[in-house]
Amino acid sequence: MIKAYAAFTPGGALQPFEYDPGPLGDHDVEINVEYCGLCHSDLSMLNNEWGITKYPFVPGHEVAGRIGAVGKHVSKFKIGDRVGLGWHAGYCLECSTCMEGDHNLCDAAAGTIVGRHGGFADKVRAQAASVVALPDKVDSDTAGPLFCGGITVFNPMVQFDLKPTAKVGVIGIGGLGHLAVQFLHAWGCEVTAFTSSEAKRVEALELGAHQTLDSRDSNALAAAAARFDLIISTVNVKLDWTGYLNTLKARGRLHLVGAVLEPLTLSVFSLMGKQRSISSSPVGSPAVIAQMLDFAARHQIAPIVETFPLSEVNAAIARLDSGQARYRVVLKVD
Repeated sequence: MIKAYAAFTPGGALQPFEYDPGPLGDHDVEINVEYCGLCHSDLSMLNNEWGITKYPFVPGHEVAGRIGAVGKHVSKFKIGDRVGLGWHAGYCLECSTCMEGDHNLCDAAAGTIVGRHGGFADKVRAQAASVVALPDKVDSDTAGPLFCGGITVFNPMVQFDLKPTAKVGVIGIGGLGHLAVQFLHAWGCEVTAFTSSEAKRVEALELGAHQTLDSRDSNALAAAAARFDLIISTVNVKLDWTGYLNTLKARGRLHLVGAVLEPLTLSVFSLMGKQRSISSSPVGSPAVIAQMLDFAARHQIAPIVETFPLSEVNAAIARLDSGQARYRVVLKVD
């Protein structure tokens, strides 16, 4: 039996829950969970904001732990290996996107917490192909958030072949944004943090931003016209998108990784005149996750976390929901 914490109604408190996972699949692994990050996507799923949650619901898709069992056709891992698991727990491995290495774009990709039980538990299972080994220099207690928040901001840097000479803006210095600033600084970019918080302004500079810009100051936004090659937006709220587009250089890109639920309102002329683009992306493929982990290890990049025991999961959820967490919440299996 797997011991977990589950919600039984939308927005309900998590309660102790046990389930029998059945026989381990031939191509799957079982991970003994040591730590699991708590992400805003867990909250969205808990509250069924996206209309796809099934209850009882066990959150948790930022897992760090050790291999506890392997299926008979699994050769890439052995028992005891340190590994991580992110948003996806499996892929079809046959479609064109999988065959091209874009597993994260697979139509049949299985979400770790979509229709299956996640990592707020002592064990979790997944297809071996979706699990990635942890480098020695990446600590287990902070690794989990890299598998969602980290890869979400690192992936577009790889996909769009970001140059180290690029000038990049980051909207929102939170769970994703504080990692984006660190990655972009280590990549070699000139980094501007968009934030209206004085405390976060100071922290962004400490994390590697070269300067900050008050996101609520329309004059400051106008003064930044044609400055950026890329802007990564990590927020999930509606903003003055046309205003941000106007801060892009010719062929600049506004890239959304925050799940904004409202339709975007913008002027096509803001795109057309300078051949600008607007785009979005999910997490990354296992190969890009591995690349991100190596990059993080080399440059000593890690999320700033607040740690709670798994038994205090509801207090951890309340902390994240308050918006006061700095910057990611991690649960330790106790």
